Amino acid sequence: MAEPLPIAYLNGSYVPLREARVSPLDRAFLYADSVYEVMPVYAGRVFRFREHFERLDRSLGELRMRPVYAREQWARVCDGLIERNGRGDMYIYVQVSRGAEYGRNHAPLPDVERTVFAFASALPPVTRERLERGVAAVTAEDTRWSRCDIKSTALLANVLLKQLAVDANATETILLRGGMLTEGASTTVHVVVAGEIRTPPKSHSILSGTTRDVVSELAAREGLPFRSTAVSAEELRRADEIFIAAATIGTLPVTRLDDRPVGAGVPGPVWKRIYAAYEAYKRELAATPAY
Repeated sequence: MAEPLPIAYLNGSYVPLREARVSPLDRAFLYADSVYEVMPVYAGRVFRFREHFERLDRSLGELRMRPVYAREQWARVCDGLIERNGRGDMYIYVQVSRGAEYGRNHAPLPDVERTVFAFASALPPVTRERLERGVAAVTAEDTRWSRCDIKSTALLANVLLKQLAVDANATETILLRGGMLTEGASTTVHVVVAGEIRTPPKSHSILSGTTRDVVSELAAREGLPFRSTAVSAEELRRADEIFIAAATIGTLPVTRLDDRPVGAGVPGPVWKRIYAAYEAYKRELAATPAY
C-alpha cells in the first residue's frame, strides 16, 4: 500500500497528516459512529464527484445526521487536497463523524459539532500481470451486519474477511449469505454467464457501489447484456467470468476462485471490453468540467 500524501483536511483546515488530531471521545473512535467515501482522482479531477457525495449524504441520513457541507464546499475541500498534494492521480478518503461529546453515551444521539476529516493517497498500482493473468479470490460466509448499504466506518467484519484472502495469497474474499452472492469484502462482484453480466440487486445486504453503476452504464454503451439479479453460489462457481470493481482499482478479472480456475482460467472477453470502455470513460471525463 502506498504511503498517504502529506497534507490532510480536518475541520476546516489543511494540516500535515502526521499532525492531524481528533478527540479520543470522538464517536467515530468510540462507536464507529461515522461514515466515509473513497473516490479516485484522475489527472487532478475527482471521478464521479456527484455520485460519491450523494451516497455520503445518504449514509449520513441513515445515521440521522444532516449533510455537513454543500457540494460547492466539498468541491473546495477536494480541490485543496489535490492542489496541496501535487495533483495527478490519487484517491481521496472523506470521513464524517457525529463528533465528540464529553462522555460516553449510547443515546440520545448528541447534537455536537461534526468531525470532518479527509486525506489523499496514491492510487494502488494495477500491474500488467494482474491485467493479463487476473487475480485469485476465496469465498466465505458473509458475517457483516444487516445494513451494509450504509458506508459506515464499522468495518471490522470486512477487515477479518479480507484477511482470509491475504491468508490464501488471494486478492479478495467473495461473500455468500444463505447460499447467495452479496459482494466482496471491499469490492462489488460481477459474474458473466452466457455473455450476460449479472450482479446482485441493491439491498440492505450490499453497498450501492459507484463503480458498479459505472459498469452498468458502460455495459449499456457496449451493447453487453447486464442484469441486476440474485446470483447463487452455484452460479458463481460455474460462471464463465468473474470480475470485481471498486473505486481504487476500477475492474479486475478473477481467474481463480477457491484455488480453481474461473472459466478458461484467463481474463475473459466481456471483462476486456468493460476494462477498455472504463479506461476510455476516464479519458472522456478528463475533458469535461470537474464539478
